[in-house]
Amino acid sequence: MGSSVTYKILGNHLVEGELSPGREIGIRIDQTLTQDATGTMAYLQFEAMGIPRVMTEISVSYVDHNTLQMGFENADDHRYLQTMNSSFGIHYSKAGNGICHQVHLERFGRPGATLLGSDSHTPTGGGIGMVAIGAGGLDVAVAMGGGAFYLSAPRVINARLTGKLRPWVSAKDVILKMLEVLTTRGNVGCVIEYTGPGAAALTVPERATITNMGAELGVTTSVFPSDAETKRFLAAQGREASWTEILPDPDAEYDRTIEINLSDIVPMAACPHSPDNVKRISELKGMKIEQVAIGSCTNSSYRDLMTVAEILKGKKINPGISLIIAPGSRQVFEMISRNGALADIISSGARIMESACGFCIGAGQAPCTEGVSLRTNNRNFEGRSGTDSAGIYLVSPEAAALSALRGELVDPLDLPAGEYPSVAMPEKFHVDDSMIIPPADGKTEIFRGPNIGDPPFTDPLMDSFEGVIGLKVGDKITTDHIMPAGQRLKYRSNIPKYSEFVFENVDGGFAGRTLENKKAGVFTAIAAGQSYGQGSSREHAAICPMYLGVRMVMAKSFERIHTGNLINFGILPLVFVNPGDYDLLKPGGRFSVKGLRKTVQKEETVTLKIDGNDIMLNILATARQREILLDGGLLNFTKNRIKHR
Repeated sequence: MGSSVTYKILGNHLVEGELSPGREIGIRIDQTLTQDATGTMAYLQFEAMGIPRVMTEISVSYVDHNTLQMGFENADDHRYLQTMNSSFGIHYSKAGNGICHQVHLERFGRPGATLLGSDSHTPTGGGIGMVAIGAGGLDVAVAMGGGAFYLSAPRVINARLTGKLRPWVSAKDVILKMLEVLTTRGNVGCVIEYTGPGAAALTVPERATITNMGAELGVTTSVFPSDAETKRFLAAQGREASWTEILPDPDAEYDRTIEINLSDIVPMAACPHSPDNVKRISELKGMKIEQVAIGSCTNSSYRDLMTVAEILKGKKINPGISLIIAPGSRQVFEMISRNGALADIISSGARIMESACGFCIGAGQAPCTEGVSLRTNNRNFEGRSGTDSAGIYLVSPEAAALSALRGELVDPLDLPAGEYPSVAMPEKFHVDDSMIIPPADGKTEIFRGPNIGDPPFTDPLMDSFEGVIGLKVGDKITTDHIMPAGQRLKYRSNIPKYSEFVFENVDGGFAGRTLENKKAGVFTAIAAGQSYGQGSSREHAAICPMYLGVRMVMAKSFERIHTGNLINFGILPLVFVNPGDYDLLKPGGRFSVKGLRKTVQKEETVTLKIDGNDIMLNILATARQREILLDGGLLNFTKNRIKHR
């Protein structure tokens, strides 16, 4: 049998293991990216390893999350990033240059390369035929130092696209359809590979929308072939030399095939509070709305914003609507400024925001109480917008712009096909990389403000300890539930401070209670349902609980990135052998553990006696990850091996 695009790229980068689905493999990483919310800790960890300079093809540090400088913390951390990056061989993309995923696609992505990013939407790079994977910052730090990245060799799902999108139907509707089919859970260890004549007809920005929001499926990544359309995009960016053709073999083997006729897709919306709570807009049209936000790494490309500008041109938004638009990169911002489209957008009554993550991560533009907000971003978790009572609906730029004019949710298919604005891809993008600062040839003095702390080291795994069930939560607990974003992100490099907010919106007393238990020698376990750790790659959702004294998480199932982060910081991820045992656990339940090191070394399961019940749990870790757990985390594990080289 022939090879898929996914396995061709993985095979070219394999450094350890057997490329067989489910087996752990190590791959060489060509490129890395970070953003400032996760990158600060990643670079502190890189420094702690004692490696003098990055060893990748290119590593880029983006400032796109914490650009609202309320207080000194963000400005100080950005200065740390720029000086540290310069000293260690890392390119630095300044605040205002754009969102990491879009800028990297435009200026650095290379078909056939591997990309590891400390952000869960790194798979955007799959839109140009990369294997682009989100991971925790510590994994990225190790990759920057030349270490392999480890993952399970994936099962590859072929999403075979036929037909052609109708006017008023967009790539956003395609990925929402995929979420309707596959949902947000049950897809760990899979890659989605898009093939077929329908895939070939999509532009790179359309492909990138689909691979970006593929993160919500819980898959390792998503990938398109690198073909003539990819070549056109890179040539327009002045980077045709980076192109190489990568197509699946005609007899490529896939684990499953999903057939989707693009001609049958209709406008969709993800309803509160999950990206897979998908309905057809025709079922929802007429719903009153208060806010519309267009942008984010999912839908703020040149093509997206030119389409929005054409819809808004010569019209005014509804008086009851607040319309927010944020271009995804400075390239896009400048191009729509030069051609007059920005003037059309401003004239409509829209508010123009910085080229940053902004409203998507709850950094500003929170809706009103019980407000309904249409957004083009990728997540609508409860409270993520900054307003707990708001209802966030995820839609296409077309649906968002039309609805802003009407003041209610509009089904784009109610408009004549002939009125759809046809936006051609530019033959040449405006290129100005002056806000991407290359590294210095030698060392520079690194600035460290008072918000910068040392990365926390975990003690080696204890052989015995007393524990308590500190919290019991349900299904689909996200990293936003564990570690709130928004204004709290400014403490990302100050672990003692950031730890005060662990689970603050779930149980406001959790952090203080857990830390007091730790001081008394009693450590904490968390009990959870299905799909624990959805969402962001934010490793602080493992670091901060570890700092407080969390040593185990018992769940019915975990998501990939968070599982890796837990292990990287010495927290045992345990899966109920009998899911019904979850019902037996209560907050405050006490247990003790003995002989844990030998169990982790040699056994597949561990049995805990909690309130008189024997609870059997699978240890969700490979042989290599068990060594990491024994050392107390990946930082210890890596430093120990560097010493013995």
